[in-house]
Amino acid sequence: MFSLFKQGNLTIVGSNMIDLTSFLNRFPKKGETVYGRDFQQGFGGKGSNQGVVASLLGANVSMVTAVGDDAYGREWLSHYQNENINTDFVKVIENMNSGTAAIWVEEDGDNRIVITPGANEALSAEFVKEAFVKLPPANVVLSQLENPQSAILEGFKRGKEMGAVTLLNPAPADILKEDILEYTDWLLPNETEFAFLAEEAYDLPLDQFVLAIETFANETNTNLVVTIGKKGALLYRPHIDQEVQHLKTTKVTVKDSTGAGDAFCGTFAYGLSVGMDPKSAIELANAIASDSVQKLGTQTSYARGKELERIVAENLK
Repeated sequence: MFSLFKQGNLTIVGSNMIDLTSFLNRFPKKGETVYGRDFQQGFGGKGSNQGVVASLLGANVSMVTAVGDDAYGREWLSHYQNENINTDFVKVIENMNSGTAAIWVEEDGDNRIVITPGANEALSAEFVKEAFVKLPPANVVLSQLENPQSAILEGFKRGKEMGAVTLLNPAPADILKEDILEYTDWLLPNETEFAFLAEEAYDLPLDQFVLAIETFANETNTNLVVTIGKKGALLYRPHIDQEVQHLKTTKVTVKDSTGAGDAFCGTFAYGLSVGMDPKSAIELANAIASDSVQKLGTQTSYARGKELERIVAENLK
């Protein structure tokens, strides 16, 4: 049994985006203009979302990222500090805008997102290499695909050198550099992202989808956790699991699914950083992600304080 909010050390080589979110009754058709019901501006980006969740749970989080030399960039530095995230390795890029995400959310909670990476694209492998020389030791290094893969690969190489476990959330879906999986211990896609990586796994019945997970994991020698929305997550570890394990989640009313996958990844990374077994880490991640979809917004939807304590206490094993 773990005590609440045990500390782990987590380094995120990842992104930041200012979320510009419109809440709609329905998405517009081609050439159509529709009215929004509400609008929110907030902090997002997959890497930063995951870092905030891990920090809320008690991890010591260091962000290796890049922001623009603009008002959004200055807001980010202040926000990270407010969330107890180490900003020593946040690079400010001159003459570039910070990243933004234009988000549409329908009444049923479904979303569409367009990201403009801005300074995130300027995060270089050289800067990451220099950062890891000075970074505090990490149990886990976590990345996504909103930054150049060369920077992610460099972070994973340096992380492995220090004995860290490496986790990749391959989102947005993209073709992976051939050697990045060589340095990846855990791959955390959703079902659409996994289908993209496995090429022929689109629209498969569950039994065939499970077989595709086993095949991909065995061929790449990578541990897999595939999130499948309201159905929970699928876990498979080559040479350890006899079959894919399905860890279900609680049925809830969805208001806004934006950032739920990040809540899952950040929680799972936290769990591994404090020595939780993967199955227990997934169960906690399912619970925190399910809670987040019942509220509007991205980071604003993440449980805090007494609410977070309750969720952790109910799901900690």
